[in-house]
Amino acid sequence: MTEPAGTVSDTIARRGLILILSSPSGAGKTTLTRAVAQDPAWALDLSISVTTRARRPSEIDGRHYHFIDREAFEDLRARDDLLEWAEVHGNFYGTPRRPVEKVLGAGRDMIFDIDYQGTRQVRSKLAQDVVTVFILPPSMAELRQRLERRAEDSAETIEKRLANARTEIQRWVEYDYVIVNEDLQNAFQALQGILAAERLKRARRTGLAAFVDGLLAETP
Repeated sequence: MTEPAGTVSDTIARRGLILILSSPSGAGKTTLTRAVAQDPAWALDLSISVTTRARRPSEIDGRHYHFIDREAFEDLRARDDLLEWAEVHGNFYGTPRRPVEKVLGAGRDMIFDIDYQGTRQVRSKLAQDVVTVFILPPSMAELRQRLERRAEDSAETIEKRLANARTEIQRWVEYDYVIVNEDLQNAFQALQGILAAERLKRARRTGLAAFVDGLLAETP
């Protein structure tokens, strides 16, 4: 779904975009985020959030999240050094502002794995740069099974996540695109299609006017 490296399109300057994925816990946003971020064909920068949540056994500090205490988080928020922040399941999450602005200005794209609260904040500040995708589970029964198979949360936490999922799912209407993640490969292909199309939007390609002027000035 990507253009071959070295094409004319690759030389046309553009503003980077922010691809935001949201979903209820267990619906697959993190898996899809990692899949597209780790695919070198897309050359995406992965936004790594800070969080006050305790690290899970499978997580690595600085790769999955930057794990910090509440005092450090509140300091970042007070200095307006967070592009977005939210409280989810009793823990705080946020995205440092400066790394994002640097990436977009360099014409590179960044992918976010955040909830609807964070999405609203990012859109309010960088509306023209944001593309939002909501990931839905095929059923609530499947969502429960995925949470249980993950085997990283207590039964009480799973029940809490399922209860919150109903509230989160109702936010689907706020997103540009919606993917039902019944099959991971199909969902991944749909996400690739969204990214490919958004990169070609005229308003985002800042060097397109100069390219067209040069094209019209050529002698066939």
